[in-house]
Amino acid sequence: MAEDKKITIAVDGYSSCGKSTLAKALAKELDYGYVDTGAMYRATTLYFLRHNIDLDNSEDVKNALCHIQIGFKSFEGKNCTFLNGENVEEEIRGMEVSNKVSPVATISAVRRAMVAQQREMGKEKGVVMDGRDIGTVVFPNAELKIFLTADMEVRAKRRRDEMLAKGQIVNLTDIINNLKERDHIDSTREDSPLKKAKDAIEINNTLLTKEEQMNMALELAKSRMEVRV
Repeated sequence: MAEDKKITIAVDGYSSCGKSTLAKALAKELDYGYVDTGAMYRATTLYFLRHNIDLDNSEDVKNALCHIQIGFKSFEGKNCTFLNGENVEEEIRGMEVSNKVSPVATISAVRRAMVAQQREMGKEKGVVMDGRDIGTVVFPNAELKIFLTADMEVRAKRRRDEMLAKGQIVNLTDIINNLKERDHIDSTREDSPLKKAKDAIEINNTLLTKEEQMNMALELAKSRMEVRV
């Protein structure tokens, strides 16, 4: 009987390009595990904010990281991020965390700690992981690498709609400025900068529906799965 071989799927791209939306849908369709690495950096940022960690104090950062364990569980039909056993899914999506997450993510000690947890989560394959350095750093040998892009205004409107749905009122200009700043920080940081892997397939979803994007990704995934008997 033929059986599809499980693969690792990396979905990278800029903020608010729909990485998580695509990765979640793809994981559900393939019955794969899903890991939102962006949420991991957000959860770490939340921990730092709660405990007033000085980002310039390497010893404080290192000590704090020893107390951070992040996981994902389905709660009320939704994939949620858990920080040390606490569901922080809603809190990590607010602007306070959004405004601080990129500086936190540039810290090498933070990236090393998160990458170690990410690799542990995905070592058995059969996983879809989204972020900014999955195809280049976390899983450079992933069988399928997708790099998402979209126009800035479209990204900002998607982010605004997402926040409005949660009752968070935010000015569109503020969101655009936040996204531009995050793009710059993510793309220019010394440790694991955001960039498209040489063997990644780029999908510009500015004019695509979620269904069209999903169908494209699913076909790519199926083409990468080796069939064995």
